[in-house]
Amino acid sequence: YAPSTADCGKSGGGVIFDYYWGTELYPRVFDIDIKKFVNCRFAMTYWQLAGLSFAYKSYTLHGRWDPGLVLAALSQYLYLVKFFAWEIGYMRSIDIIVDRAGFYETWGCLVWVPCVYTLHSRCGVRAPTQLSWLGASIIFVVGLLGVGLNFWADAQRMRFRESNGKGKVWGRKPVYIKAKYVTADPTNGTLTEHSSLLLASGWWGVARHLQYSFELTAAWSWGLLANPIQNGPLPLFYAAF
Repeated sequence: YAPSTADCGKSGGGVIFDYYWGTELYPRVFDIDIKKFVNCRFAMTYWQLAGLSFAYKSYTLHGRWDPGLVLAALSQYLYLVKFFAWEIGYMRSIDIIVDRAGFYETWGCLVWVPCVYTLHSRCGVRAPTQLSWLGASIIFVVGLLGVGLNFWADAQRMRFRESNGKGKVWGRKPVYIKAKYVTADPTNGTLTEHSSLLLASGWWGVARHLQYSFELTAAWSWGLLANPIQNGPLPLFYAAF
């Protein structure tokens, strides 16, 4: 299918499935990494700026700043600052590494993320949240705590892998698992064994993926800042999903 990189590999499921799932891990057009562009430069940048835009649009419609929208926009903006600071770690995550850049992944970044990840804020543009600054601030602080702890957990794993397991975690020598896996070269079938260090100390010793609990704390706070009591359950869809 005219691949632009050497990692192209047909699924064996036919042209339609190859279109859906993708055939290349990192296709390039005019030397632009398409997977990175749609994930980071489009989807995440849009998400970061959308909350600010919705908060301002609400202000132009209603003549006052909506506490719920303003603080949700600020919380999401800071969360995405964390994302861009840790972008290399995101691009090294297993789903990004193994997912091919087909319709499934590209549609998710170009459509699902802009529509669903900003839904809670968009709901509050024409229907004000009616939250007080005090009430919104309490929810904001809880969500911000989730953002901070999520960054802390991700940073622990990133520093651990960068030091090849030699650094300390919470002041102690880390406990980890050395996992091995095998990849196949699609051109000749050659198998190559790789290894990866799985951290089992710090936040990663408390639970395997505790960072997702912190991320969910932030996600639920964004939905609550849209005041589902006032505006119905739709603003909670992103967190529930």
